[in-house]
Amino acid sequence: MLQDNFDRKYNYLRLSVTEVCNFKCNYCLPDGYVCDARPKTLSVDKISTLVNAFAMAGTKKIRLTGGEPTLRKDLADIVAACSETQGIDTVAMTTNGYRLLEKLPRLVASGLTNLNLSADSLNPYTFSQITGSDSLHEVLSCVDKALELGVKKVKLNAVLLKQYNANQLQQFLDYIKDKPVTFRFIELMQTGDNRAYFNAQHVQGQQLKQQLLQSGWRAAPKAVDAGPAEEFFHPHYAGQIGLIMPYSKAFCASCNRLRVSAEGKLHLCLFGEANDDLTPWLDNQDVRGLATHLLSSVQHKWQGHQLQMGRTGLTKQLAMLGG
Repeated sequence: MLQDNFDRKYNYLRLSVTEVCNFKCNYCLPDGYVCDARPKTLSVDKISTLVNAFAMAGTKKIRLTGGEPTLRKDLADIVAACSETQGIDTVAMTTNGYRLLEKLPRLVASGLTNLNLSADSLNPYTFSQITGSDSLHEVLSCVDKALELGVKKVKLNAVLLKQYNANQLQQFLDYIKDKPVTFRFIELMQTGDNRAYFNAQHVQGQQLKQQLLQSGWRAAPKAVDAGPAEEFFHPHYAGQIGLIMPYSKAFCASCNRLRVSAEGKLHLCLFGEANDDLTPWLDNQDVRGLATHLLSSVQHKWQGHQLQMGRTGLTKQLAMLGG
């Protein structure tokens, strides 16, 4: 089992399969994705080596992220490589829903178990303002399709933004009244290139938490392989609410996840100052050697991020590692 010096155990890998994204979300890539050279990505074979090494070291859950993972033509093969790895029991994906409706049946057949879709607003105009895309209808259609196909957990993600969606809570609540999905609200995080935007748009998740508790919502039990969200349920709602609050006290105390970039670099923290190139082991298909290396690397993980001090580490924008 991967365990750091603070007795935190890591059974969850967030794997970016591409840093490219086709949306222009104003909190992440307001000018769209820009790259001076062809982006590097791991082949399916190297991803299989990587996932097998993590599984050997105790990982149970893989989340595929981007950029935008659906831009990979071999995405179904990546899902299958993860799903077929002994020890991996959850294969999740976070996506903006780009052309997902037509791809979802094959992805589920390949082993996709959980799905997170970005929906920063349920108002089509506001959604377009935030994302630069008019695809809200497609995103919501993917929710229904995923439920129809039997995806175990379906979640929607919204970044809390003062100017755009902070006053739309009732719309979000109405959506989950009779739909068994979780709507997760993510506190805006400062990155290397968004200081002014962060100062203008940041909303404290604790404010929303207090609203929910005062309205009869209650804390839900947390699964062992769950991410950082605090989840809440209400007896009169089919769905749940999740809050991801990186600026809350002791946010990092329950950290259970590591990150690998699209080019094969291990990031111990989303806002860390260093990464670790895993490609020598991937090039040699050295599963056992990589697993041993991971056990050593995790000992260098920080006790917590330093966002409160404005230190964002290597993260220039969230598309680098999928948040």
